Amino acid sequence: MDTRCARPDALPAVASVDPSADLSAPAPISTPTPAPASVPARVPAPPGGQRPAVTELRLSAFKSHRNAVFALGPLTLFRGPSGSGKSSALQAYGALARLAGGDTLEEALAGVDGGPEACVPQQARPDAQGRRGFRIGCIVGGPLGPVRLDVAVQAEPELRIVGERMTAAGRTLLSTALRDPGRRAVEAAWHTAGAVPVTRAPLPDDRLGTALLPLRVAGKTAGQRLVLDAAEQVVVALRSVFPCDPRPELMRMPAAAGDGLLRGSCDNAAAVLGRTRHECATRHAALVAAVGAGCRVPVDELAVRELGDGLVRALLERRSGAATPLERLGDGELRYLALCLVLMTGPGVLDMDSAAEVLQARQTLTVLADGFDRCLDARQARELLSLAVRMGERGHVRLVAAVQGGADPAADPALPGISVVDLGGES
Repeated sequence: MDTRCARPDALPAVASVDPSADLSAPAPISTPTPAPASVPARVPAPPGGQRPAVTELRLSAFKSHRNAVFALGPLTLFRGPSGSGKSSALQAYGALARLAGGDTLEEALAGVDGGPEACVPQQARPDAQGRRGFRIGCIVGGPLGPVRLDVAVQAEPELRIVGERMTAAGRTLLSTALRDPGRRAVEAAWHTAGAVPVTRAPLPDDRLGTALLPLRVAGKTAGQRLVLDAAEQVVVALRSVFPCDPRPELMRMPAAAGDGLLRGSCDNAAAVLGRTRHECATRHAALVAAVGAGCRVPVDELAVRELGDGLVRALLERRSGAATPLERLGDGELRYLALCLVLMTGPGVLDMDSAAEVLQARQTLTVLADGFDRCLDARQARELLSLAVRMGERGHVRLVAAVQGGADPAADPALPGISVVDLGGES
């Protein structure tokens, strides 16, 4: 099922340019729409409440994607052959997450293959000043309803954000635009709905304005509180992202005993297993059962042994024979073990900068897994997806992953709730 839909509309108030031409020309700022006097401070939350989560990824112009809109559910798989744009979609999502966490634009794009210049669609033509760029965005669901964020980035000749727009409740709450190319700032306007309907101020051109609003908005009027609530919803959803790509060759090395926050490469899995097995016996037993379901030989325990010099090694203990250290496992078993650990532990055990000022009960962890099924056999892939479905049903974990699309366990009717974005052979 292809969940993309082509939309020819350019980003209003962010990049007033033809999507087939100049992608980075500075746009005129759009004044946020004044609210009626009766507008409430908050839009009523849906029944039962809703944790903020990204429900739609929008790639107006990013690498090979043009006017692409991807609906994201609790478990979404990007499927397609090499070069179809699976990794690009996850890279754009990851860049938005890092911007929401306070990273500069350069830091946020450091993990994108080819750097900022590679984010620009190949066919994009520079304007008279030689400027080219790209546009990305998302929609975040939550207590306020859908909040849309659109960002226009100039990649050449200088890297900078030239426009940003946040909309919710039928009005523009934040709009920025590059007025003076000679200044390292954009002009921002945000909704106030007080004696002054709109507040204007300069913001840095290398950071996400939405993430800076809590430092600039007082929250004294209904309009300001609406702006803060919308910004919080976006930031909480995007900061709760954990990019994960386990590296078996690194997992085989001993880990420092006190290194208890799991990194995206899972190279310190041994130390994290040593921590989690002592923190919660119930969760550890469930992890052992999940790992055993994907290994060729039954697993009775995930143990950790000290090696001296502050290092530890993890082992799979089996009643049928001697314990097997991680370094003796194949790449598929190591990646399977690591992904089980990520899906079952949560933000408190992962090396990520989640929104600490917001209760974890209001947050949803989103795991970004490029090459999710790399090195896995069909049984392991299916077991992992089944685990992700079970964890997602609790509302605490979402998974957005890229798969090769060979043996497709997502097609199994016994695994409901999986959304598949089929990119086919398009480039």
